[in-house]
Amino acid sequence: MALTLHGTVSDNTVALDRKTATPLIINGDMRIAQRGDQTGITSSQYINVDRFFVNMINLGTWSFTQSTDTPTGLGFASSLKIDCTTADASPAAADNFYLSMQSEGQNLQVLEKGTSDAKTSTLAYWIKSNKTGNYVVELWDRTNDRHVGVVKTISSANTWEKHICNIPADTSGALANTNARSIMVSWAFDSGSNFTSGTLPSAWQARVDANRFVGTNLGLGDNTANEVLITGVQWEVGTYDANSIPAFQFEDVGTSLARCQRYYFKISSADSYGPYGMGHGVNSTNFRVIINTPVTMRAQPTLSFSTASNFIWSFGNALTGITSAEYSTDSFSVSCNTTGVSANGGYLLTAGNNSNSYIEASSEL
Repeated sequence: MALTLHGTVSDNTVALDRKTATPLIINGDMRIAQRGDQTGITSSQYINVDRFFVNMINLGTWSFTQSTDTPTGLGFASSLKIDCTTADASPAAADNFYLSMQSEGQNLQVLEKGTSDAKTSTLAYWIKSNKTGNYVVELWDRTNDRHVGVVKTISSANTWEKHICNIPADTSGALANTNARSIMVSWAFDSGSNFTSGTLPSAWQARVDANRFVGTNLGLGDNTANEVLITGVQWEVGTYDANSIPAFQFEDVGTSLARCQRYYFKISSADSYGPYGMGHGVNSTNFRVIINTPVTMRAQPTLSFSTASNFIWSFGNALTGITSAEYSTDSFSVSCNTTGVSANGGYLLTAGNNSNSYIEASSEL
């Protein structure tokens, strides 16, 4: 198994002292995309590729797809493709557009942030765009409201480039050792002046909105021909350059999927009458189904469903309503309204004669 390394490079020597080989970035190779490709996106939300989120304020319309366009010879099968479909060439002052991902505080204790032993770190990834220009990578400590930024440049259009961001240590602001959100990593590809009128923080400091994305001039939203692709996102403890940083650590697909399902999973049926789970009758118009989560979730999930009429019970009547009932981090029950059932009867919840049904559970940060 490849190791993700921790150390500082000196005279081509790497200190191998990281205590865990688990990558800090989940799904950095963009292989898991449970939500599926998305089009017509105009507001902030989690996107197709798991663990990644788009933040936008009134800046164009976008699609997010899983692409097979990747750097050659490195083992990557997928990249995230971000495509502008409605342009905004003159963003208002309060507008912005940036990609982000967040981590739990308990997963970043290796940084020893907020202590005298705080560590430097390095963010690396592959990026490609039809445009050249600058964008900003920001790390925002959401626990202590501190941030730091790095300006990066796409130098060659339509060419995969490996970008390296060296992140200074921060002896202020310890990260809570809990399942709460801590540091958010962001890539700012377009922004209004409210976020670019100050001074970019090259060292950790209290967050100031005017300082967040200073230096961003890529203007990804200024034309519908614009796109950016990204893959191979890794975050290492220590200071590295493009030659010394460890190779990207691939996880097997089962491990990567399970790590993503801690935050979100979707059950759907590609076939008519596909099963969801067994339940028991509560009364003549309601039964409840228990569904176990594939992994222990980060927190009690929020459930969402397709239209109730897409579901039926035991090849019987369609549902008239479906809602969440009880839930924990390991299982939940679904309340199903219908007709023709009875108290204490056993019923199988299935898809109807369609492929449109789904149940989603989210405990995203």
